[in-house]
Amino acid sequence: MRTITGHQCEPLYGTASTRRHEHAVQASLLAHTLMARAGLAVARLARALAPHARCVWVACGPGNNGGDGLVAALHLHRWAAGTGLQVVVTHTLGARVDAAQLPPDAAQALSDARSAGVLIQTEPPLSFDLAIDALLGIGVTRPLMGELANWVLTLRTTDAPVLCVDLPTGLHADTGALTGTDNTGSRSAESPQPGQRHTLSLLTLKPGLFTHQGRDAAGQVWFDDLGVSVGNTVPMTALLAGGKPPSETKALRAHASHKGSFGDVVVIGGQGIAAQGAGMTGAAVLAARAALYAGAGRVFVGLLEDGSTNETTWDPVCPELMFRRPAALMDAGWLRQASVVCGCGGGASVAAVVPRLLSTAMTLVIDADALNAVASDEALQIQLTSRQGRGWLTVLTPHPLEAARLLDCSTAQVMADRLLAAQTIADRFQVVCVLKGSGTVVTAPSQVPRINPTGNAALSTAGTGDVLAGMIGAALSGRETPNRDGLDRVCGAVLQHGWLADQWGDCTLVASELARRARPMT
Repeated sequence: MRTITGHQCEPLYGTASTRRHEHAVQASLLAHTLMARAGLAVARLARALAPHARCVWVACGPGNNGGDGLVAALHLHRWAAGTGLQVVVTHTLGARVDAAQLPPDAAQALSDARSAGVLIQTEPPLSFDLAIDALLGIGVTRPLMGELANWVLTLRTTDAPVLCVDLPTGLHADTGALTGTDNTGSRSAESPQPGQRHTLSLLTLKPGLFTHQGRDAAGQVWFDDLGVSVGNTVPMTALLAGGKPPSETKALRAHASHKGSFGDVVVIGGQGIAAQGAGMTGAAVLAARAALYAGAGRVFVGLLEDGSTNETTWDPVCPELMFRRPAALMDAGWLRQASVVCGCGGGASVAAVVPRLLSTAMTLVIDADALNAVASDEALQIQLTSRQGRGWLTVLTPHPLEAARLLDCSTAQVMADRLLAAQTIADRFQVVCVLKGSGTVVTAPSQVPRINPTGNAALSTAGTGDVLAGMIGAALSGRETPNRDGLDRVCGAVLQHGWLADQWGDCTLVASELARRARPMT
């Protein structure tokens, strides 16, 4: 058993792959062996999490997940002798549940628990020091109703620590979508969890634990393969794209380097206030600063300020940035050797430059208003899709609403399956897609989707997406063959962006300071 820290890559397996692995393992072991191992692992972790608990509530459901909980309760009950610990089991089928209603392994677990004198009662204890959620496991998508819904609501709102067996009840293993209860609707799925949350994922790690609502619901994820590792015949669903914290790595650069060694980044965006009465120059400047601090040799900024009486010619906070009129940056030779970031704060003005960039820039990061321009123009979509065939690298960085526009669907549909949405964008437009949000998803054509393990709600402030676009631009700069390791470098920038937020501390995260803390990638 080990904690999942995000400091290394982890293979993730969805419901179908996990079931395939589980069936193969069960066929090779004696009956009840797998459940016995799972229940013991849960009990050991429960004791480690709450060594001084006086009351542990084990909420069990009608399937094998509930069987795991019964085995855990049996061990905790035996270990409790003479300690004063009370172990209380509730079962969705009632205190007098008939073993004939259960799967064979769960029936055996119930019989063993009863024989040992484990307390099974109708209602949860009034207070408890630890709750074990063994209600529903993978593959269960039915609505949460009645008494089950009440217990789930208690588990989701209690201040006491909760240990979830394999998955938090109601969490979709593949998507991270959390089912609401019939007495609160979606509110119970969206509310932050007040107490400590832990999830012991068994046999495999599931994608839903690390994206969308999964991160809040699961809390700290632990993993136990129960002594049977996944073989090569079981297809991986996704990859948790972890890595060493940036604080433990340092970019090694040759002494005989110069600014040209680390590439140019060109940022096009920042609509001036004269265009529509809404100035957005700050967005482009934030992206440019981030690119500079993230290691680009030179950063050029082309602000879309046509009609402005006072053009921005320099950044007093970051005078290293070089400002040019956009037309001066449209030279084909320039665009083909630079990493171009387009769209940050571009407003309606950016649509005029997108065709030129799509047809000329070999490495192109498309963000914000440039994404909206592509979503609304079929000709631009055709241009975009053709870039891959020329060996050029394109990265799209949508948030869920922008992704919905690209896919011509609703935001709710995107959020219902973030991995599918990101992969569809990648395949449809032949690009690397960075679908932002909790557990950012990074996809590329014909590649296993990747989920970023870093980041938190501190990033929910204006300008942080612009900073990410600039960091990605810097990560791709200076590459003679950007497609060779482009996906890895994009993931590295996303990882660092989230990690910076994870190290932030108590003060409010602001995008300008986030950009300043960016650092060159290894």
